[in-house]
Amino acid sequence: MTWNWDMPGWPVFRYDAAALAPFEQRFLLSSGEILGAVHHVSAAERDQLRIDLLSDEAMKTSAIEGEMLDRLSVQSSLRRHFGLSPDNYPTKPREKGVAEMMVDVYGTHAAPLAHETLFRWHTMLLSHDAGLEAIGAYRRHGEAMQIVSGRVDRPTVHFEAPPSGQVPAEMDRYVAWFNRTAPDGADPLPALTRAGLSHLYFESIHPFEDGNGRLGRALAEKALAQNIGQPSLIALAFTIERARAAYYAQLEQHQRTLDVTPWLEWFAQIVLTAQQVTLDRVGFLIAKTHFYDTHRSRFNDRQAKAVARMFREGPGGFEGGLSAEKYVAITGTSRATATRDLQDLVAMGALRRSGERRYTRYWLRLGGGGADPG
Repeated sequence: MTWNWDMPGWPVFRYDAAALAPFEQRFLLSSGEILGAVHHVSAAERDQLRIDLLSDEAMKTSAIEGEMLDRLSVQSSLRRHFGLSPDNYPTKPREKGVAEMMVDVYGTHAAPLAHETLFRWHTMLLSHDAGLEAIGAYRRHGEAMQIVSGRVDRPTVHFEAPPSGQVPAEMDRYVAWFNRTAPDGADPLPALTRAGLSHLYFESIHPFEDGNGRLGRALAEKALAQNIGQPSLIALAFTIERARAAYYAQLEQHQRTLDVTPWLEWFAQIVLTAQQVTLDRVGFLIAKTHFYDTHRSRFNDRQAKAVARMFREGPGGFEGGLSAEKYVAITGTSRATATRDLQDLVAMGALRRSGERRYTRYWLRLGGGGADPG
């Protein structure tokens, strides 16, 4: 099998810029929409939006690699790093590390890329892993770096990266390319094209012993942020995780060729979808403000607790809606009281009801702002 890095012309990828132009235009328009929408939320809500989006990105970029994190621990770490009011939830090494990396990506987006940037991120991400030979450094092992699946005695090789001895030179060239194609570089590229190429190019070198996927997605975030002049705050990893199988298939396919227009089109659509996720979340925050302006003074303590819990579920709300049983579990009240409270919330227009009897479910009524699928 011949891989892209062993082909004549590497690392010059070929693609149809004209086919990508409509995606690039939509990306810039949506970036402006996000910026305008964010201005309509309060400073406290912007802080919460930042925490929610970054914690989701931390969770999902790890989930793509099969690693499940504690969301509350990630959020606690993020709050500490951003100097927000801390909570008492304990921070754990994995969660602390990925939170540190996300904050660093966010805070240093405008800085040129350097080897030290990648070493710093790698150390943050994997300092807890005593089993790695090289942390905060490119891989050095002599055996082939392969992406495999299947049985140990009969593995399927999806990709084999360049030998470790080639990595320093490959990464010198990669870092130079990343900075040269930046908006203020010698050969600037459009945002989606640059982000998509930066990710595929990095994954094809696979320079670290572990963590390459998470670092590669961080580089795509950095590229997008540099091209729009501020942290993108889009749900990139969140959206990729929803299309995980297609993501890996696209990478595998395009690590065997230098013709990458289909990869860039796929990646561009992922970014545009991620932008819409962010716009939906901003709309949810605005709707939440209007909701509380209308209803806050009318809730009893149990109702206030249940409603706050529903909002913590985000724009999608509880999967399947809020049931009376969930209300009892949240508030600790009796079933009869739960039924009266819920009927009262429907009557005042705070919740919408669907179904009958044991299939009755309740949804936040936000006037089109989210969490009301009906």
